[in-house]
Amino acid sequence: MDDLSDLTLEEKASLTSGADFWRTKAVDRAGIPSVMLTDGPHGLRKQAGDTDHLGLAASVPATCFPPAVGLGASWDVDVAERVGEALGVESAIEDVAVLLGPGINIKRSPLCGRNFEYFSEDPIVSGVMASALVRGIQSQGVGASLKHFAANNQETDRLRVSSDVDPRPLREIYLRGFERVVRDAQPWTVMCSYNRVNGVYTSEDPWLLTTVLRDEWGFEGLVVSDWGAVNNRVAGVAAGLDLEMPSSGGRTDAQVVDAVRNGSLTEDALDRVARRVVNLVRKAQARPAASGPLDVDAHHALAREVAGRCLVLLKNDDDLLPLARDARIAVIGEFARTPRYQGAGSSQINPTRLDNALDAIRAEASTDVVFAPGFTLDGSGDTDALRADAVAAASDCDVAVVFLGVPADEESEGFDRKHMELPADQLRLIDAVAAANRNTVVVLSNGGAVTLPFAGSVAAVLEGWLLGQAGGSATADVLFGTVNPSGKLTETIPLRLEDTPSFGNFPGEHGHVRYGEGLLVGYRWYDDARTDVAFAFGHGLSYTRFEYGDVSATVGADGDIVVTVPVTNIGSVAGREVVQVYTSLPSSTVQRPPRELKGFAVVSLEPGETAEAIVVVRRDEMAYWDVRIDRWVVERGSYSIEVGASSRDIRATTSLELEGDDVVLPLSLESSFEEVLAHPVAGPMLTEALASRPGGVPPELVQLLGNFPVGRLDGFPLPRRDMEVLIDDASSRKEHRG
Repeated sequence: MDDLSDLTLEEKASLTSGADFWRTKAVDRAGIPSVMLTDGPHGLRKQAGDTDHLGLAASVPATCFPPAVGLGASWDVDVAERVGEALGVESAIEDVAVLLGPGINIKRSPLCGRNFEYFSEDPIVSGVMASALVRGIQSQGVGASLKHFAANNQETDRLRVSSDVDPRPLREIYLRGFERVVRDAQPWTVMCSYNRVNGVYTSEDPWLLTTVLRDEWGFEGLVVSDWGAVNNRVAGVAAGLDLEMPSSGGRTDAQVVDAVRNGSLTEDALDRVARRVVNLVRKAQARPAASGPLDVDAHHALAREVAGRCLVLLKNDDDLLPLARDARIAVIGEFARTPRYQGAGSSQINPTRLDNALDAIRAEASTDVVFAPGFTLDGSGDTDALRADAVAAASDCDVAVVFLGVPADEESEGFDRKHMELPADQLRLIDAVAAANRNTVVVLSNGGAVTLPFAGSVAAVLEGWLLGQAGGSATADVLFGTVNPSGKLTETIPLRLEDTPSFGNFPGEHGHVRYGEGLLVGYRWYDDARTDVAFAFGHGLSYTRFEYGDVSATVGADGDIVVTVPVTNIGSVAGREVVQVYTSLPSSTVQRPPRELKGFAVVSLEPGETAEAIVVVRRDEMAYWDVRIDRWVVERGSYSIEVGASSRDIRATTSLELEGDDVVLPLSLESSFEEVLAHPVAGPMLTEALASRPGGVPPELVQLLGNFPVGRLDGFPLPRRDMEVLIDDASSRKEHRG
């Protein structure tokens, strides 16, 4: 029976908004219960007891896994799926129907206060890793919520700002990751963002929520608003917004009922969104009862394993790392004792336990470990005395391990950072320690990239990002070599803020932010401008070394490209290498960056072992968005296929000829001479007409007129009427092949 057939208009409207902060409304007489949606995405944040009006009360204990900034750096699809499975288990135990995550917005600027919740500056990394996380969550009968859809790349004025972005970057950068997850993993829900895109609120944009998401991508699930994102509920229902959260106290339900009754909203539109809410409820009901209680130890062990995969070794002069267990070690920095392991805001998890690096290092070392806080997290205290104590400790030891980072009050949901620097007292500390001990290691804790002015004066730098509740133990695992670091950067670390692509176009003004860098986001910008960076996208060292052989690339029967390269571990310890595949088309007729990531694979190798890394690059990923015809197009040409350890460490290159897509380019009198000459039918006809003129037409004149619309110069080379006939004839006989 149709779940809506026995419902009143008021009941159908009620289904499409929240009952409170976290639950949907029930219709008891129709057997439609309420279900719970609650915050993620790197752990379960379910409020304990009754919900409050802000949804910020204390939450039940849950495993805090590494946030996306860390998990993304693993580049490990299997690990992401296992984390998703664990999140699904914990959600099911707590009877949560939908976990609100993952977030996959592009890191357009390192200043975005919520970058810790996002994977990368690149849509392929974001889409692949998020697809795995969604698969894992939903394998447990719990829904995921892909967010924040779309072009939500800052916190400044986030509920109103219009992200003004051109069609190509919108499609190729900011929507591409969402499309990948929808097509590959079919999340139960997609969460629309607060902001406007090109002037239209995403919560009431039929192009975004219906034309693109459902008609083009085939999304089958429910669109839920971000909490408080609804500007006009009636317009939202018409556009394809299925569920407003949180509760409006019935105010907007009444608006929907009135709109149906006065004819400004069709009941069919309401039925569509109400039915999708009922479908979500039925899917949640179908989940078997979860067995509990939570295996806290097993999930903590998984969090530790995952965190070990997330650490990125940026620098390791003279192989200072891994540390010898009998070395005299000074641990410096309050973050070693009081870890910063997650971001602030709606994703803040109440961890089941919390490791710190100081205790973990002491447990691993065979000698006494000296500790000096070096600074305070709030900037209070006698900083000169703290720094002096730290320098004294470093001077007396073989190695100094200094924990630096961004304080939580400088980096959170709700606001953007103003700069990329670490606090001044930390920078003075590291300068002093490095001067006292040449064997200085820096371990960073930060949700967004920071500048590293000290990188040249210390021996090793370990980028820890935010590592979740087991990050302290995982850091010790890497420092002592129990785990060989294999993380790679999913965002470029620039030398300075002024070098970043969005500088001057972030965070906008007067309700608008212009995405003026266009396609050149992240490494695309730095590589195109040949700008020096501190550490390149994809960079990450290991305690072993990897040698790449010759790369081969072939086109399969389905049109996808299979890239194969042998990789050999030429070091003395086992390790994992993230093999990255970039492509470019030097002969492209449109703007393209020097290289773009199109796929990656992880290989695990014992010392001396060789294995083939196989990366499948989907043909669809080779396409650009053709604004002339509003669709994806693969250009014909000889593509460069580059395999590397980062965007600036290319190890092997080959080329591959690809057939292009057929593209219909309608001709008119407003078409330029160049466009008509390039047409396979009209071109020869126009060339013949030019040659038939007395004395011909000099090539330089043809070049001069290249951009002129052919209808502007009546009589050259043909009378206007004859040109109309030529164009009509050519258009009816042959389509232009791209």
